[in-house]
Amino acid sequence: MNNIKTRLIVMNFLQFAIWGSYLTCIGQFLGRAGLGDYISWFYIAQGVVSIFMPAIMGALADKFIQPQRLLGLSHLLAGGFMLVAAYFGWQATGIAAENLGNADFVGNIWPVFIPYVLSVAFYMPTIALTNTVAFSTLSRNGFDFVKAFPPIRTCGTIGFIAAMWTVNSFSFGLDINAQFTYMQLVICGVLGLLLGFYSFTLPECPLDKSAAKEEKTLVQRLGLDAFVLFKQRKMAMFFVFSMLLGVSLQITNGYATPYINSFAHASDSWFAQNPTMLVSVSQISEALCILLTSFFLLRFGIKKVMLIAMFAWVLRFGLFGVGSTESTMGIVALLFSCIVYGVAFDFFNVSGAMFTQQEAPKSMQSSAQGLFMLMTNGIGASVGTWIAGKIVMHNCDWQNGYLLSRPGVENGWQTTWFIFAAYALVVALAFAVLFKYKHAPADRPALKKC
Repeated sequence: MNNIKTRLIVMNFLQFAIWGSYLTCIGQFLGRAGLGDYISWFYIAQGVVSIFMPAIMGALADKFIQPQRLLGLSHLLAGGFMLVAAYFGWQATGIAAENLGNADFVGNIWPVFIPYVLSVAFYMPTIALTNTVAFSTLSRNGFDFVKAFPPIRTCGTIGFIAAMWTVNSFSFGLDINAQFTYMQLVICGVLGLLLGFYSFTLPECPLDKSAAKEEKTLVQRLGLDAFVLFKQRKMAMFFVFSMLLGVSLQITNGYATPYINSFAHASDSWFAQNPTMLVSVSQISEALCILLTSFFLLRFGIKKVMLIAMFAWVLRFGLFGVGSTESTMGIVALLFSCIVYGVAFDFFNVSGAMFTQQEAPKSMQSSAQGLFMLMTNGIGASVGTWIAGKIVMHNCDWQNGYLLSRPGVENGWQTTWFIFAAYALVVALAFAVLFKYKHAPADRPALKKC
């Protein structure tokens, strides 16, 4: 394979392996470190920094620092801070072990949380920076990045899955696999440092002097100037529903693996002992479902594809509510929930991005895309994770390292998942009634072009 493509594949593989090493299983570690009550905070922090840090770093990459160098610097800082968080996580684990059985014990969050926030603050902008480096490098070397980039990006998803399998399968010298310990943060930090140094070996991406001269305010770079689109009823409804659906985005990342692992409290099921491996089916489904989006968009149109995604979220949560690792049908429900995730995530993100691109004025398309991301992954995901944390901890609490139904609360987990499913159902039905957008054959050329 061409050397340039190989180098970009390595970059994307490591980029998402860093994220995959902790994103879906950090809750299991936090619970065993006496920090389980704060799981939602760690996901909220990720959403909050996603609102402004990519814009700030993007401005630096446009005007002052070549993207591959800024990518390297960002990963070195993110990796270093994550190793600091891992160190304090190791200390917190020891303190939690001393207080095992103390139902009132809650650890000190700040020594782990502060370096973690600093780490994700520098990591989140690198997702966009890797795209910039890839597009620039491919273009400068004569490749059509529209054709060349998707296979390269797919290797990023493979890296995410590989990291999940690694932390699920190896203990790295401890008595229990990394998915339950601070070692997931160590792996994340080490991979971050590795990609940081590697980024400085990537081909140069010279700054665009014309872009450097173009003055954009931070408001424009955040996409906030696109708020003028709220004057249009159709766009206003779309962005509001984007935020409402965004509420669902991080819920299962934060609480799926602690829920599945809770069954290990009473059984030795392989699935209960390996929740990260089971949840990785969601990422496999995501990688495959992206291939189906074009067909469904052409066949059914944007509104119906969005509705399919919304009802897929209903199934995602509802199947968790009826699923378990204690019976064949329960395991099938959990697996099907993971498969449905690909539809829920991909169909909405792709169709939403296409709707934004088609309906926003050309002069404001980039800002509109930024607003779409802000409403979903920023405001929606942050608010949703905070609310989800309140609901989970109202019905469940940590008992000897497992997040179980709270004493006196019958079927706490099932009630929790059904609440989330009911919320997604209400949003889907309201969207079907209130959002007016008719699919017409004339839309097809634009969709094909996209």
